[in-house]
Amino acid sequence: MHRLIDALWKLLGPNGSMWTLLAIGAALALGFSWAGGEVYESVVEKGALAAMDQPVLDWAVASRTPALMAGVTAFTNVGGGVIAPITAAAAMVLLAIWMRHWRPLVLVPAAAAGSLLVTIFGKELTGRARPPLALAVPPYEYSASFPSGHTLNATVIAGIVVYLACLKLKALWSRVAAIAAGGLYALAIGLSRVYLGHHWLTDVIAAWLLGLAWLSVVIFAHRVFHLMRLRRAAARARVQAAGPGDESAS
Repeated sequence: MHRLIDALWKLLGPNGSMWTLLAIGAALALGFSWAGGEVYESVVEKGALAAMDQPVLDWAVASRTPALMAGVTAFTNVGGGVIAPITAAAAMVLLAIWMRHWRPLVLVPAAAAGSLLVTIFGKELTGRARPPLALAVPPYEYSASFPSGHTLNATVIAGIVVYLACLKLKALWSRVAAIAAGGLYALAIGLSRVYLGHHWLTDVIAAWLLGLAWLSVVIFAHRVFHLMRLRRAAARARVQAAGPGDESAS
């Protein structure tokens, strides 16, 4: 990411770089939001995508064993309303200490707050019923099904933690490993919701897409802020180097 910003800075200058990053971020956010909207439309209209829900749930029910249900339940609770905020707070503090910077103390809460709002709005908008309790593994949940809150929040929190870690990590392999770990975590949380019968597959797909959309907004907003800080620092350096008596500095 730093190399990309340096290249944009040299090629387009600070203003051009800022607007380019904003455009990329907006395009990503709109693309993921559009895809999430398509999933929503398929749910409302019971289209081809929503038609996958019942067969996938039937397969999940048929593949359950007592050991798997216990293990998956324990894992999915990590992304729930009790453990997830504690984990996010711990990650935020550890990242701030490791990076020796206030950045995680702003970005992690901002990402989490937006994720929560998207989840609440989505559930209020659709009011979709969850799969039948007869096909679900207890403890049961009764809020609206679309989108999956566990999945959306896991996608956003894992994504912002990975992003912050990659700002600190230098080796390519370590960045790839961090991205793979975050992606697998978000993927597994989503699939666990379907396996346990707490959500339909389309609830989870929409949550992944909406989570990526919000994550794109947060990350690119930070990149633009970073560019603006670099620009101000460079301007101050030029003024200091020119000296108070140099008219060209004004």
